[in-house]
Amino acid sequence: MKKYILLLLIAGNFSLIAQNQPPNNDVKLAALPIYNFGRGVGLTSPDSLFQFNIRFRMQNRATFYSNEEQYIDAQIRRLRLRFDGFVGDPRFLYVIQLSFSPQDHGPIEAGGNVNIIRDAVFFYRPNSRWNIGFGQTKIPGNRQRINSSGALQLTDRSINNSRFNVDRDFGVHIYHLHEYKDRFGYNIKTSITTGEGRNFTNKEDLGLAYTAKGEIFPFGAFTNNGAYFEGDLMREKTPKLMLSAAYQFNDGAIQAQGQRGGELFQAKDMHYLFLDGVLKYKGWALQSAYMQRYTDGSPIAFDLLDTTGVGFNYALTGRGYDTQLSYIFKNNIELIGRYSYSLPGKMIQDIVGEINQYTFGVSKYIKEHAFKLQAEITTETVEFLNQDDRNNWYGRIQVEIGI
Repeated sequence: MKKYILLLLIAGNFSLIAQNQPPNNDVKLAALPIYNFGRGVGLTSPDSLFQFNIRFRMQNRATFYSNEEQYIDAQIRRLRLRFDGFVGDPRFLYVIQLSFSPQDHGPIEAGGNVNIIRDAVFFYRPNSRWNIGFGQTKIPGNRQRINSSGALQLTDRSINNSRFNVDRDFGVHIYHLHEYKDRFGYNIKTSITTGEGRNFTNKEDLGLAYTAKGEIFPFGAFTNNGAYFEGDLMREKTPKLMLSAAYQFNDGAIQAQGQRGGELFQAKDMHYLFLDGVLKYKGWALQSAYMQRYTDGSPIAFDLLDTTGVGFNYALTGRGYDTQLSYIFKNNIELIGRYSYSLPGKMIQDIVGEINQYTFGVSKYIKEHAFKLQAEITTETVEFLNQDDRNNWYGRIQVEIGI
């Protein structure tokens, strides 16, 4: 009899614990890698007044390059710690992400900032439709940039993402979400930010960056937020399509790529345009993107203190597009092909090359995107106006694991 009473008490306690659990707070924020295995390791207070989740992600890779020289590069490409949860009320959320690998935070310069902080943002979510954020996080730009680097099919984003995209920035971020399972939906995402990128404190100015992005889902939302990870791992039973467009105006940008790059001798007003499309159906995934950055007037910035008149640098203007096609087999092996074309602005084409790049990759998903093995080979042709063309290629293997 005592045994049965004990079992009843245990069952009752588990029932009370389940009732006191807060709702799922994995919201669709640019700061969060939306697609991941589980929700990391979390703690929730007994009174449900705070929640703390911790996650990690690691990418180890080895690459053989054949450019002007041949060499092997082996490194920890990314090593991230992520913390998220809420305090006081599930409507008040926080997101923190720290990076520790050399390529993540860049070289350490005397008197400069160490770029360990990637995300540090507070969000107020009054309901499932609105997210209002304040802090440093991703700007709603190109789709591949919004996706976590841990949710990519290939080992890295495209060359156009590297050249022409926007990056993390500090400011106010407002999202209005209207996705539905099996019918037309849309999202509107906006931000007003400093325009100088993450952890920037070198100069003070009044110029800000203004960003607006619209997304439509003609056939309803993707399974398990599939618009936020590459490849059709969910094997959509009906076609799912996302189309989006974004624009940013960066008033008086003082870095070569707006939120990134070397400091310009003169500030430049920069404009960005992004067009995206993602289609998934029965293991097939197709995505295409167009990116453009241009300036008001010349992208060349002259050093006014240089009496020789030859000191200058430039804003990285230009445009490019990517197309990526993949198929995942039932054994979770995926074949991926990507073509990228990148064309710099006319005034810098003798400095920055025009690139045609082809990539073929194979991925094996052991635990979805959280634990996967990747291999790829890339070949490219780089053409300059007044220089010899270059033919480069590399082969790479990568292991990603995280929670």
